[in-house]
Amino acid sequence: MTSVRSRPQALVAAFRSLGLAASLMAAAPSYAAEQVLYTNVSVIDGTGGPARAGQDILIDGERIVAVGAHNTLASHAATARRVDLTGRFVIPGLIDSHVHLATPPNRLRAEAILRRQLYGGVTAVRDMADDLRAVGELSRASLVGEIPAPDIHYAALMAGPSFFEDPRVLAVSRGFTPGTAPWMQAIDKKTDLRTAVTLARGTSASAIKIYANLPAERVAAITAEAHRQKLMIWAHSAVFPARPAEVIAADVDSVSHVCYLGYEAQPEMLASYQDRTPVDEARLAPTGDDPVVARLFDAMLKRGTILDATGSLFVKFEAPRKADPKAKPLRCGGARTIRLTQQAWRAGLPISTGTDFVNPAGDAWPEVHAELRYLAKDVGMPPLAVIHSATLVGARAAGQDKDMGSIEPGKLANFVILAADPLADIDNIEKIEMTVKRGREYRRADYIAPTAKELGNDD
Repeated sequence: MTSVRSRPQALVAAFRSLGLAASLMAAAPSYAAEQVLYTNVSVIDGTGGPARAGQDILIDGERIVAVGAHNTLASHAATARRVDLTGRFVIPGLIDSHVHLATPPNRLRAEAILRRQLYGGVTAVRDMADDLRAVGELSRASLVGEIPAPDIHYAALMAGPSFFEDPRVLAVSRGFTPGTAPWMQAIDKKTDLRTAVTLARGTSASAIKIYANLPAERVAAITAEAHRQKLMIWAHSAVFPARPAEVIAADVDSVSHVCYLGYEAQPEMLASYQDRTPVDEARLAPTGDDPVVARLFDAMLKRGTILDATGSLFVKFEAPRKADPKAKPLRCGGARTIRLTQQAWRAGLPISTGTDFVNPAGDAWPEVHAELRYLAKDVGMPPLAVIHSATLVGARAAGQDKDMGSIEPGKLANFVILAADPLADIDNIEKIEMTVKRGREYRRADYIAPTAKELGNDD
């Protein structure tokens, strides 16, 4: 691998283009602030607390100013535009904590996906490693309201040198030798991690995603340096050859794919990500909680590690993968994935709602709705807990819980207005009348569905 210190001057140019997105975010003019009072609505605030009927929500520009009982905020809202929400329900904007928007970069496709997400109630996503030149521009355009889209918080990727044979790497780092782009770096024992993390920070990433083909000591070293430089670590729950227990012990902030935790029960860990041998489910407990996985969950609880389960992915694609002889096998079956997620829920783990797939053009709703239904109907979580996972836990996973994830004064005005109670039936998340993101209103009636031409065939 080319060392960090000897990377080409092209790095500087890329650094400048990536940094441009951040500078434009800071310089972008805000739209004219408007005070709006949404009245007489049932509020499910995302904290996990019970619904509160007969509430008013006052926003000023991008922020929530106050939440209180109906007709108690009038003195603060003399000039506010009023929106009567009698009979409606409000939840915080949904957060998809596992998306890929630019593998490879395709602006038309990405904007179509983002539009469907926003009009489907999603106000933030966590992009889990892509071509950050493209993602940074999408993030800027979303932030200033140029395109209808959720806010995008994204990660730069680090993996072992052998991972960079993956063809997806070429698609997201054109112009660079694989493994040398600041948003997609090959890490070995000679890498200057301080410089490598600094390069990742220069992309305006919120986190580093530890992906694959790294030993435990390198996972720990990357995590320590990233945290020193105030970046989060979003990791695969098994990094190959690093075991799940070693990834968790490194003190990463979140782990993705509950299924991968099953590798902990195997006597020998797969040497690399490229080895697609599925989890040997026979080594896991046939009934009840698995004791090996229970130890992992206990360690995660003690460290505050969030689980990005991506469970609906394994349920949705199990049958199609088995039917296609050319398809790579999934690492777990749907039934085992459900059981592992149920065990995580019983253990008290915070579970976010990540997806890691894209619905076809014919689907009117964003992918995260499937993850909510998975948690409610397959895993058996109460709808109130599912909404908490999809909002405040998702905000924590993205490192954004000070600004979003719940309906509270001081936070961004990100919420979804529903015509029916999602606590009575989680499917009522699709009774959307309006999404409000950063104070801007997006009425479901104005939604334009993605076309097959927009989405294309490159998922």
